[in-house]
Amino acid sequence: MSEALISLPHLDFNLSQIKELLPTSCDIMGVVKANAYGHGAPAIARRLLQRGVRNFGVANIHEAIELRRKGGIDERSEILAFCSPPPSHLPYYLQYRTALTATDPDLLCKASSTAANHGSKLDVHVKVDTGMGRLGLPPNEAMQLLQRVEKDPNLRLCGIYTHFAQGTTDDEFSRSQLARFREMCREFEHWAARPVMKHAAGSGALLCLKDAFLDMVRPGIMLYGCYPAATVSSLIELKPVMQLESRVMLVKTVERGTTLSYNRSWTAPQRTRIATVAAGYADGYHRLLSNRSHVMIRGKLCPQVGNITMDQMMVDIGNDTCIAVGDKVVLFGWQGPCADELATLCNSISYELLCSVSSRVRRTVIS
Repeated sequence: MSEALISLPHLDFNLSQIKELLPTSCDIMGVVKANAYGHGAPAIARRLLQRGVRNFGVANIHEAIELRRKGGIDERSEILAFCSPPPSHLPYYLQYRTALTATDPDLLCKASSTAANHGSKLDVHVKVDTGMGRLGLPPNEAMQLLQRVEKDPNLRLCGIYTHFAQGTTDDEFSRSQLARFREMCREFEHWAARPVMKHAAGSGALLCLKDAFLDMVRPGIMLYGCYPAATVSSLIELKPVMQLESRVMLVKTVERGTTLSYNRSWTAPQRTRIATVAAGYADGYHRLLSNRSHVMIRGKLCPQVGNITMDQMMVDIGNDTCIAVGDKVVLFGWQGPCADELATLCNSISYELLCSVSSRVRRTVIS
């Protein structure tokens, strides 16, 4: 059975590295959506809270409820849900004090009615689409939405935010996104005669676009010790928070010409020893890594061979007679290959690899 070790000291280190980049006036929103990128949101959020983080970003209300119930995140801390919900979820935003991302006038109208019916105000952040093309309204429409929120007695405007399409480069397009966002914020704050929390920078912009720090930043992948792009890996030291491990289940000798796994995708070039490992693509170790990756056993990098199956895979350990049943196998982490390297082999990104570590993999927190 596979196990994911979660190092809270490494999380502390990464958070400290991020804080070193920021002015003291800049807040941090810890992005813990998707089960904290596969790491276990309650434990990660609890540790971030202990280290002074008071704002958290999630994808939806279900993730927010988990933080309130299991993560020790009480109502003194703000939770922002990035995705727009169906109207039936709006009462839970009030019950669990979760800020709504406003992108749709119709949803905003329903949010106001829901808040009025419950006799309380609903917190809102307005999302501005400056070039990502995903959620949010263009600046001129977002301005109208902001004014509606500001004037609505049932809503509380807590922030304005946007997201960069090319967050890992200080390029002309990112600069134009930032300029459009800042100009719209200036116009709104002049109209409202008050300042509003503004945030735009995720992990990439934290390293490449310091003008985008504004009032708050939203680090995600950096917290977990991976880089938003290979091009920025030299700019800051980070430590992986997750180590994915398994165990050797069987060791056997195969002769030259022996084929392994489904579709006989690997042929032994000579007599060798094969270790069968209790991990497969159902644990989150992608099938695309078949015959491409290496794992660490007893301090030795060993090639994975044959197609990776749902629950198991094979490793060529050569003539090593020390490796035995029960030995630890590091699939990725601080004692083995890094998640970024494996993601590159899959033509993917570390975000996807970490989020793929499935629920059947036990998370063990190292404090």
